[in-house]
Amino acid sequence: MVSSSHEALHRIFQKDPGLLTRTLQTVLHVPFPEPREFAAMNVDLTEIEPVERRVDTLLRAETDEGTYLLVVESQGKKDEDKRRSWPYYLSYLYAKYRCDPVLIVITQSAATARWAGEPIHLGVRGCPSLTVRPLVLGPDNVPVIADAWTAKQDPALAALSAMTHGRGVQAAAILESLVAGLKSLDADSAAVFVQFVDSCLVDPQALKLWRDLMTQMQYFWRHPLAEQTREEGREEGREEGREEGRMEARAEMVLQILEWRGIPVPDTVRERVNSCTDRTQLTNWGERALHVAEAEDLFRASGPASGEFRV
Repeated sequence: MVSSSHEALHRIFQKDPGLLTRTLQTVLHVPFPEPREFAAMNVDLTEIEPVERRVDTLLRAETDEGTYLLVVESQGKKDEDKRRSWPYYLSYLYAKYRCDPVLIVITQSAATARWAGEPIHLGVRGCPSLTVRPLVLGPDNVPVIADAWTAKQDPALAALSAMTHGRGVQAAAILESLVAGLKSLDADSAAVFVQFVDSCLVDPQALKLWRDLMTQMQYFWRHPLAEQTREEGREEGREEGREEGRMEARAEMVLQILEWRGIPVPDTVRERVNSCTDRTQLTNWGERALHVAEAEDLFRASGPASGEFRV
């Protein structure tokens, strides 16, 4: 179970190493050669007489141009100790493995991204002996993926987009689009990305919407990674009072999705949804709530095409 945004922000590249090189190529426009294969490596950089040093994620990428060591650091805030450690990491890896190391910093904070991107110069001012230029992925350059078609083309990048931008007025469109992308994956892979996103959503409203959306993805809730969240759901259901409470929760979810998307909900619609006791009908309305243009469209047989979102 992923327990923090720090973990999720670098472990997503362990789950899909190709995402790392794709972002280097397409987001940062670094001409990184296409890897033939990846291998995870030991993140412990401690020496025999140590101060303990560990990187967050370390991958070896084999390319036609040679072997690269990809060092991924998840950074929540400014930390000058890290700027002193990063040159050591790269020098140690180069000396030990005789491969070119590449430092990639990922953050959810624009201010931290600007700080991390500043070159690190060691030596005489104006004539450094060593310069380290971190490659930084953050809110200013990770693309905002808010349409279903793009999310389906690269679900991993769509998950990274949600982890980086999942707050404010864009959150609903980003998260709804990611749902479409996850449906194109196998259940196990989708569940891993779901946990990464869940760990990174700091906006309580966005997190509530995300968990409501995940209720619609029934296959996810059968996955062991969701056991903790599933148990929380069971507890909530017991407190609400068995079947009646479950119906009330489903009705509330339908209305909340509409409200999150900025769609006005007339009293007549609210009353009809709240009075429904048909589990299947409420589930269908919940799915339609992701796509309808007006609240009344819930009760029509068809609505806008899947992937069209109103925010």
